[in-house]
Amino acid sequence: MQTWPGNSYPLGSTFDGSGTNFALFSSVAESVELCLLDEDRTEEHIEMTEVDAFVWHAYIPQLGPGQRYGYRIHGPYDPALGIRCDPSKLLLDPYAKAIDGQVTTSNALYSYDFEDPTRPNHEDSVHDNMVSVVINPYFDWGHDRSPRHDYSESVIYEAHVKGLTMRHPDVPEALRGTYAGMAHPSIVKHLTDLGITTVELMPVHQFVNDPVLQERGLSNYWGYNTIGFFAPHNGYAASGTAGEQVPEFKSMVRTLHAAGIEVILDVVYNHTAEGNHMGPTLSFKGIDNAAYYRLVDGDRQHYFDTTGTGNSLLMSSPHVLQLVMDSLRYWVTEMHVDGFRFDLASTLARQFAEVSRASAFFDLIHQDPVISQVKLIAEPWDVGDGGYQVGGFPPLWSEWNGKYRDTVRDFWRGQFSSLPQFASRLAGSADLYEHTGRRPVASINFVTAHDGFTMRDLVSYDGKHNEANGENNADGESNNRSWNCGAEGDTDDPEIHALRARQIRNLLTTMLFSQGVPMIAHGDEMGRTQGGNNNAYCQDNEISWVDWDLDEEQEALLHFSQHLIRLRREHPVMRRRRFFKGAATRGGESDLGEVEWFTPGGTHMTEEEWNQPWARATMVFYNGSAIVEPNKTGQRIVDDDFLLLLNAAPESVEFHIPDTVYGKVWKTVVNTSNDDDRSEVRSGDTVQVPARTSLILINPLGE
Repeated sequence: MQTWPGNSYPLGSTFDGSGTNFALFSSVAESVELCLLDEDRTEEHIEMTEVDAFVWHAYIPQLGPGQRYGYRIHGPYDPALGIRCDPSKLLLDPYAKAIDGQVTTSNALYSYDFEDPTRPNHEDSVHDNMVSVVINPYFDWGHDRSPRHDYSESVIYEAHVKGLTMRHPDVPEALRGTYAGMAHPSIVKHLTDLGITTVELMPVHQFVNDPVLQERGLSNYWGYNTIGFFAPHNGYAASGTAGEQVPEFKSMVRTLHAAGIEVILDVVYNHTAEGNHMGPTLSFKGIDNAAYYRLVDGDRQHYFDTTGTGNSLLMSSPHVLQLVMDSLRYWVTEMHVDGFRFDLASTLARQFAEVSRASAFFDLIHQDPVISQVKLIAEPWDVGDGGYQVGGFPPLWSEWNGKYRDTVRDFWRGQFSSLPQFASRLAGSADLYEHTGRRPVASINFVTAHDGFTMRDLVSYDGKHNEANGENNADGESNNRSWNCGAEGDTDDPEIHALRARQIRNLLTTMLFSQGVPMIAHGDEMGRTQGGNNNAYCQDNEISWVDWDLDEEQEALLHFSQHLIRLRREHPVMRRRRFFKGAATRGGESDLGEVEWFTPGGTHMTEEEWNQPWARATMVFYNGSAIVEPNKTGQRIVDDDFLLLLNAAPESVEFHIPDTVYGKVWKTVVNTSNDDDRSEVRSGDTVQVPARTSLILINPLGE
């Protein structure tokens, strides 16, 4: 086959309409073979003789989209020195834009013998690894544009491509569990009717189905096991896996954009699927192990791991930083996504041992004209020393607010001494974010996410029930801050049912009425359950998939959720763009009266009352006329006033409505004990709020 020298940039395979350029970085290779494969994995080997600055490259005329390929790296194999070249292993291109196939459980993927790990294993992995695919980069985007929702207007919906669509009766069976299914009108209608602005897709980068899970009859469902940072996961493609997954993904984005919905990707740049020194050789490990992975000082056979997965990418390596930045830019510029949620983001900030806001990763993100302009959300922790960094990320970044999650759970399960922290979280967590110059939107407010209980399970189980995972219920978090409301799991007790329904509504109401950005886990808006499994990472089945066959109670919850989101959208007083002015104590009761905190008796909270451990009820005044920041057109925003009557106590509490200074007539817009309540009260009235109930009242502007 005719080959030309080609170019060292860009890395990966690039089809230009006439042929394809291949470029691969490896500083340890002595020679590199480009392997072109047919559908039966028969290989044609092409030696890459051109190398510039450790980038091996070649151009092949007339070679185009759909071509499967891989690499074989010839060089030293000395694990003690951190070098793991092994030409018997067919390797994935780290920059592959599409990947075909899935790994097997064969010993051929490993460079050591299962029976005797001290012996090298030279079995050929060509039939057991995935393979890279040349793609056609051209796509008709039409008039596609990002909805570009301001953070203050955003309601995020964490969703799994397969889990959300697999059981929807209106999605054609062939499209269920796919990008095309995600773009189906029935799914789009659900999202738009709900009122969310942004879907945050759980990992869609090509990931590996762990061999250990395959052997247990399970599979990696969540996808936090990336091997291809440029390739859409082929398991979610309805149209094919020889490059067809790319236009299918783009079509999904285009469809969601047309409906006014942003697309954020949950990305996993902290580690790869190759695991530790006992893991398979799939790509990076065999190409240039020490350039891609963080190895233990003085023991370079082993990997320094702050992720709990076996390895961590070397964030001080210019080649890793280039990989991450090239990947991010690709997904924004070529795939049109609107932002990223970074899994275990503290690992990305470890240029050396410690987490540092001065790391090169942050510098590159902040100066990049493309990436700095999209939504950037951190999961601000990892499992390493000093890894819990809630509130510690720099400007431009929002964070999953783990303290919000824990505090709101504690408050509504009746935990003593939780009211002061609850007030701070409701008011936007200024104590965590204001000191870095950030605004309330730095806080991504969530109560549940993919990792842990669903919201329904949070109020139905005291303990985890992960037996189906095959780990003797030893996996998953044990400290869930959950409460089963009086019975573990399913029950026929109508009082417990009613209490659980109230608790779910309390949690949703708190999220939607908190300052910051709310995030709902898919299915929580309609009472999805996982049967108490709080670690369903390996359950690619009905345990995790959303069940769309809703009973009357679930339908009512869905309508309630839609109502809450609509209220938030219509009232900027719930989504302030700045922290409250003045004293930021407790809930941020301000000098300008933007928010005020009352006892149920209608008096302002005193320091003594804040510190009462048994205080589990409070009344909050949101002053709509005190919003001083302008909107996008420069107009001063004025809104209605709201009273939040929140009772997390196990008994009903009598609330006294404040005097006429705050409003004369108050109309009920939310009652978590009664969805149909639209009653009115007047200033000076007494309102009996049932146990564990939220009551939200509105004083319309001018009344």
